[in-house]
Amino acid sequence: EGRVEVFHNGEWGTICDDDWSLAAAHVVCRMIGYDGAWEYLHSGKFGPGEGNILMDNVDCIGDESDISRCQFNGWGNHDCSHHEDAGVKCNKRRLPGFHPDSQVVATETIRLKVGSAEGEGRLEVMRSGRWGTVCHRGWNLWAANVACRELGFGTAKREIINSYFGAGHGPIWLTDLNCFGNETQLSDCRHGYISTHAEGYDELEESECTHEHDAGVACHVPQFNANQRIRLVGGRNPMEGRVEVKIRRKWGAVCSDNWTIKDAMVVCRQLGLGFALHALKDVYFFPGTENVTNILMTGIQCRGDELALQFCPNDGNTLSQCGSPGRTFTPFAGVICTELSPDLMQDIPLLQQSLHLDDRPLHNLYCASEEGCLAPSAEKMDWPYGSRRLLRFSTRVWNRGRADFRPAKSQDQWIWHQCHGHYHSMSEFTHYDILDLNFTRVAQGHKASFCLEDSECSPGVSPRFDCDQPGGGVQGIAVGCADNYQYNIDCQWIDITDVSPGNYLIRIRVNPGSLVAESDFGNNEVICNLQYDGSRVWTWNCHI
Repeated sequence: EGRVEVFHNGEWGTICDDDWSLAAAHVVCRMIGYDGAWEYLHSGKFGPGEGNILMDNVDCIGDESDISRCQFNGWGNHDCSHHEDAGVKCNKRRLPGFHPDSQVVATETIRLKVGSAEGEGRLEVMRSGRWGTVCHRGWNLWAANVACRELGFGTAKREIINSYFGAGHGPIWLTDLNCFGNETQLSDCRHGYISTHAEGYDELEESECTHEHDAGVACHVPQFNANQRIRLVGGRNPMEGRVEVKIRRKWGAVCSDNWTIKDAMVVCRQLGLGFALHALKDVYFFPGTENVTNILMTGIQCRGDELALQFCPNDGNTLSQCGSPGRTFTPFAGVICTELSPDLMQDIPLLQQSLHLDDRPLHNLYCASEEGCLAPSAEKMDWPYGSRRLLRFSTRVWNRGRADFRPAKSQDQWIWHQCHGHYHSMSEFTHYDILDLNFTRVAQGHKASFCLEDSECSPGVSPRFDCDQPGGGVQGIAVGCADNYQYNIDCQWIDITDVSPGNYLIRIRVNPGSLVAESDFGNNEVICNLQYDGSRVWTWNCHI
């Protein structure tokens, strides 16, 4: 929901509410990926906008593909003020194939992922209701030109090969593309399909097409000058500093209450500085611009894929209290950006193969209970008598990004767990949920990272992290390597003792609090269907 703004001839502007209707709201909501509107709003209900009013007397039938295809007075012709800005409230249901977690989605069949700037990233296409990648075999500038235009950009700056933006997951749908360069979409080019089954790449020799060979593009994009409305100041180098934004021709600071790594991701991309490394709160140690002390943005809640901080949900003109009363300094927001970032991804086949039930006697679960790995009802039992029913599984987590994944805390902050006899470098590396079909949680579990290391690596990649050293060793997951947590270790389970037989979902998320920066948080979660009959379990339809 929000005030509607349109982009025309290099500028953003609002729509006047004269003749504004539910039909027009339907068109707007479908343009941004929802299946329709449930309410249209007038009289600046979401606050007055800025700049020009670009459309007035908009008259839609309701089935138009774009709001500009409706009848209206012509661009910039109006007799309104910003107190008449139009707004919409959209249905929550998304259009099939329109993914809000992608940085750019121009159609329902093609998108870019994991790029550090607008108009670049790993190319993904949709087929049979699933997103998959494109093999770089046959990938050239002509094919990249077609992809960029299909995405809504200009021509391609360059074609990208060898998974430069990180390895994808799932099917590899297309290969051997042969484009002339003037096609309107990639499917118009001559191409080969790798497979029609769900894991399409499994039928090829590894040397031909794997996710190490995913194609990408860097496109020419219109100049929106979004980076002229934001800056970093006071940092030790150009990649860090306090965030300042320009609103209504004035520069001001950003409140760091609830400031997250996803907000920082947007800032770094908007400035062309790559990915976020840290989202900094209370950055009194980065001096701001002289006389720039007012807070101009509060309540920011970015998804992480927005192209500018101003596009993230925020409090708008109604600024909320920043910081707690009585604080001696204002909590300004800051960022540290980086050119490269890790990207964690789970091994789905291993999860499905390893999942099973285990009835474990209580006398073997003292350490797990101390670590909070059992359901609350376990505390009421007559220890050490009785048992708990555990849903066990293995988790293998790959780093498919372009930088090493390291724990959020430095080694001197790791927590020693006396009962298990090891350090926890992250108190919650993985979180598990059992959900009913209405997505209500019925059971949960978690796993701390006690030994984050390179358990195995892709061919040609050497392991770099080993935790079997004094003090917990040097922990992390190197690029191209994976950390394995086998089903037979403590807390690698969900306690389902109190769960009734039935149909459920199991959800497993790595780096659940997004405490460590990644290039893409959208692939951290795996969800599977789960059936439990009281003595056995089945899983199917596991997907990211």
